[in-house]
Amino acid sequence: MAKSKAQKKRQKLIREGRLNPEINRSPYVELDLRTRKTKNKKDMMYRTKHKKNRYPHSWENDSFLIPRLDHKFMKIPITTTPISTTRNQKNTFL
Repeated sequence: MAKSKAQKKRQKLIREGRLNPEINRSPYVELDLRTRKTKNKKDMMYRTKHKKNRYPHSWENDSFLIPRLDHKFMKIPITTTPISTTRNQKNTFL
């Protein structure tokens, strides 16, 4: 890489016997003082993008509850076939 103008001036001062300006620098120059930003909304979205949909095909064998007017709950299985085509089932829950 090419040398910068400031680096050339520093080397010229050293060659001429003058004081090196790098000696006068603060000891904090070597510290990493960059500020770190917290994750923004987009970063958090990418982090949790697929957590809710981890098993997309597991809903086929799932069931849900339907509240009735008499304060009882019925567990109805979710099937891939329509209810009207199933045989040997009572349609009391409709």
